[in-house]
Amino acid sequence: MGISLSKGGRIDLSKEAPSLKKVGVGLGWDTNDSDTGENFDLDASVFMITASGKIPSDKYFVFYNNLNSPDGAIVHQGDNRTGEGDGDDESLFIELSKIDPSIEELVFVVTIDEAQARNQNFGQVHNAFIRIYDLDSNKEIAKYDLEEDFSVEIAIEFGRLYKKSGSWRFKAVGTGFNSGLQGFVDKFIG
Repeated sequence: MGISLSKGGRIDLSKEAPSLKKVGVGLGWDTNDSDTGENFDLDASVFMITASGKIPSDKYFVFYNNLNSPDGAIVHQGDNRTGEGDGDDESLFIELSKIDPSIEELVFVVTIDEAQARNQNFGQVHNAFIRIYDLDSNKEIAKYDLEEDFSVEIAIEFGRLYKKSGSWRFKAVGTGFNSGLQGFVDKFIG
């Protein structure tokens, strides 16, 4: 069991896991039974951000339609369209040494596909979490359980991996947005 983080909590991966080379990022959630008659499809994405606060090109936006970053550092394990079962619903594997040197931050978001058309939001989602673990040993380093009640939001920034003083750190964010995936695309691309 890793460190349990609360909103805004941070850890230095080089101190908590000095031999860490490959990071697993697991994201999970459960959904209420929908009274809209539609199934939920939540999607995990990562934006690879430079010092400019933007991604260098569209290829640095890793999601269900672009499963690999151009530097080979991030591999998205695919879209879980139902969220059924226990544990991680979607996962990303990251090889820290391969991350393009211009990348300073990895922003992990989860959005609800077609949320507005299906009348769905994160108020209908519970047990959401992001966890960071050593991919080689499968040992959990840190976990952030989103305890906040997001009543109308359709997108959540779960957390960030960022470089500071030459080491990678993780921050639990837990901020909701009403703009969906397009809001993040508008913010980080261009």
